[in-house]
Amino acid sequence: MTRHGKNCTAGMVYTYAERQKDARQSGYGTDKIRTSKDSVKEFDCCCLTLQPCRNPVITPDGWLFDKEAILEYIISKKNEISRKMKQYEKEKKQEELELEELAAAEQRSELRKFEGQESSIISKRSGAGAGPSEAGSVSNMTTDKARKLPSFWIPSLTPAAKKSTIKKPDKTIFCPMSGKPLRVKDLIPVVFTPVSDPDDKAALISKRNRFMCRVTHDILGNTVPAAVLKPTGDVVTMECVEKLIRKDMRHPVTGVPLAESDIIPLQMGGTGFSGTNDQLAAKGARPVAQV
Repeated sequence: MTRHGKNCTAGMVYTYAERQKDARQSGYGTDKIRTSKDSVKEFDCCCLTLQPCRNPVITPDGWLFDKEAILEYIISKKNEISRKMKQYEKEKKQEELELEELAAAEQRSELRKFEGQESSIISKRSGAGAGPSEAGSVSNMTTDKARKLPSFWIPSLTPAAKKSTIKKPDKTIFCPMSGKPLRVKDLIPVVFTPVSDPDDKAALISKRNRFMCRVTHDILGNTVPAAVLKPTGDVVTMECVEKLIRKDMRHPVTGVPLAESDIIPLQMGGTGFSGTNDQLAAKGARPVAQV
């Protein structure tokens, strides 16, 4: 077992290199590794399927999805909300029925109490009181006692258990990436410009350089910031946006006037060698030493 005193050093400081060496040999600690470019999706891949988009659409926040995948996601969320809403309505009806039953039971108890008082007055007037009065049934299941008795074999009816309540579900559908509200009409079609190389006969999905800027014809990739022009869905580089489009705020191909909201930065997949996105470092905790 390596320790500072057994290492070939005369220093009095337990150095970082010695700590790392001891951690590797002891088998515990936290492993850290930076994800490589092969571990991050490409810029033109769907955020749900992680595959190249066949019919790409983009959200107002710049997240790219395949239209079929994001529509299936929205439909599944709507079905889930509908199921929760039916369950919520069923529970509300059950609560209303219970409240009605409690109100009816309270009225019956008040009526019995009143009848008991009237019968006691009549018995006192008639002079009947020499013998013991009839107390009625001694069973604990008479009147409404059966409804109030706890059921120890049912978890929801035990005396100490609290009845679980379902909150009213929110009908809003949120984006799986940004967490903001998402609507179908907010999805914007994206038009990628393929690289025109007559000598390259390979399929588009197998090419390393698949798409280029609509204006400058620069090759697009994870290391090239890009943006989508909302009126036409064309993808251009941010360099083209800063140097050409922002000068007169017009579409460089069609000449249509553009607003600042019409320029949507595309959220890239990032690489393992730059800080394009967050959480590029992976961590894994190893078991600690047993005493």
